Amino acid sequence: MVSRVIPVEPFDLVIFGGTGDLARRKILPALYRRFCDGQMPSEARIIGAARTQQSAGDWRGWVGEALEEFVAAARREPQTVAAFLERLDYLAVDAKGDGGWQELCDRMREGVVQAFYFSVAPSLFGDLAERLHQFGIARADARIVVEKPFGTDLASARALNRTLSEYFSETQIYRIDHYLGKETVQNLMAVRFGNVLFEPLWNTQYVDHVQITVAESVGVGGRGAYYDQSGAMRDMVQNHLMQLLCLTAMEPPSRFEPDAVRDEKLKVIRALDPVLPEDIVRGQYKASDKGPSYREDAENEASRTESFIAMKLHVANWRWNGTPFYLRTGKRLKSRKSEIVIHFKEPPHSIFDEDAGSRANVLSIRLQPDEGIDLRVTIKEPGPGGMRLIDVPLDMSFAEALGADGADVPDAYERLIMDVIRGNQTLFMRGDEVEAAWAWTDPIIEGWTKRGDRPFPYDAGSAGPEEALMLLHKDGRRWREIG
Repeated sequence: MVSRVIPVEPFDLVIFGGTGDLARRKILPALYRRFCDGQMPSEARIIGAARTQQSAGDWRGWVGEALEEFVAAARREPQTVAAFLERLDYLAVDAKGDGGWQELCDRMREGVVQAFYFSVAPSLFGDLAERLHQFGIARADARIVVEKPFGTDLASARALNRTLSEYFSETQIYRIDHYLGKETVQNLMAVRFGNVLFEPLWNTQYVDHVQITVAESVGVGGRGAYYDQSGAMRDMVQNHLMQLLCLTAMEPPSRFEPDAVRDEKLKVIRALDPVLPEDIVRGQYKASDKGPSYREDAENEASRTESFIAMKLHVANWRWNGTPFYLRTGKRLKSRKSEIVIHFKEPPHSIFDEDAGSRANVLSIRLQPDEGIDLRVTIKEPGPGGMRLIDVPLDMSFAEALGADGADVPDAYERLIMDVIRGNQTLFMRGDEVEAAWAWTDPIIEGWTKRGDRPFPYDAGSAGPEEALMLLHKDGRRWREIG
C-alpha cells in the first residue's frame, strides 16, 4: 500500500541542541525520512544551533554520519543524502549569552513557516524564548517545540508554563510526547470513533478492566544520575502512560480538532480518583548476569527511587465507574513491550455446559514492537466430542496489513515534526493538561515519601516484583504476559 504524501509549506526549522543526542538519533533521521517521501518542499531549510564552534560543512558531515547509523541502508541513496544535506545550515549560538543571535536573525526568511525546536535541557527554555524575542527573530506566528520533562512537579510545571507564556501564546507552544505520534496510538482513536462496533461497548457495562503496559528490557544505564531524581512515576507514568490512559478513557470529542481532543483528555485527568497506598507497587531491579543493579547504575546504594511501578486507577465518571485501569512500567524487564489491553466482560449468561469453558473478548493495541491490533474472539474448538470454547485472534499487524516492513512504518517524530510545520496541535499537550497531570501525581509521590516506602527488589528479566502480580490477583485478574 502506498501512503498519500501531503507536502507542507516551506519552512525554516531551527534545532537548538543540534549537536545533541536527540537530534542525532531522532530529529534529523526523522526529517530525512520525510524528505525521502517527498514531504519537504525545495524551499525548506534546517538550521542547527548549538554552542559548538564549527562550520556548516562540519555539521553536515556529522549529520551524514548520524543518518548512516539511524536510517536503514535501503533508504540512504547517495544522491538523496546529498540533496538532504544541502538543506542544512549551522550556527554557533550561546543560549545564555548574545553570541550568534544576530547572525541567526539575519538568516531567517520572511514568507515561510518558522519553527524552533528546543532540544535542550528545560533549564534553557526560558533563555531561548527570551532571546528569540529580544533579537526579533520569532514572529507572532512562530512555533516552538519543547521536550519533556515538562517540570518535575506541579510548581515547576507552572513556572515553566509561565516562562514560556511570557513570550509565546499557547497556540505557538508544542509540548512533544513521542508516544502520541505512534501510528497505533492514533489508531486507537480510529478504532474507537471510526467503528460503530466498539464505541457502544466502550464503558463499564461491558469492559471488565483495562491494562496499560510499557515494559523495557534495558536498565537506566548512562541515565542513572538523571533517573534517580525522577523514577518511573515522573519519567513515564505522569506523561506517557497518562496520555495512553486519556486516549483510552476519554469521551468522543465533538470533532477531530486540537482543542476538542485535548479538552476531553483533560476531563479524564481531572476525573482520576486519588490512588490508595495498597494500590501502588514500586520496584527496583537487582544485579544479575544481565547487568548491574539499579542502585549500581544510579551510583546510589541508598536509593529509594523506583525503576518499576504498577498501580490501579479509577476514573470517577459515568462511563468508567467501577472499571479499574491497571498501569505498569519498568526497566530491565523480560522484554520490550508496550500495549493497551481492553478486557471485556464475560457474557451475562452462558448457554453452554460447564465443560465448554467460559471466555471473554480481549482487544489489544500493540504500540511496540510489531505495531498492530489484536482482537480475541471465542469460537468452538474444531473436532467432534461436544462443544468446547477457545479464543482465537483476529490479528492485524501493520507490517502485514498495510504491505510494509517495519522500516516503512513512520517513526513518531516524523509525524509530530510535520504536524508542527502544519500548525496542528492535536497530538501535543496543552499547558493545563500538563499541570492537571502533575496535580494528580504530586500527592502520590508525597505519600510514599512521607511513609518511607521502599521499592521491592525484582529480578532482571522478570515481569517485575511479585507484589505487582498480587495487585491483580487479589482482584481475581492476571496481568498479560510481557514476553
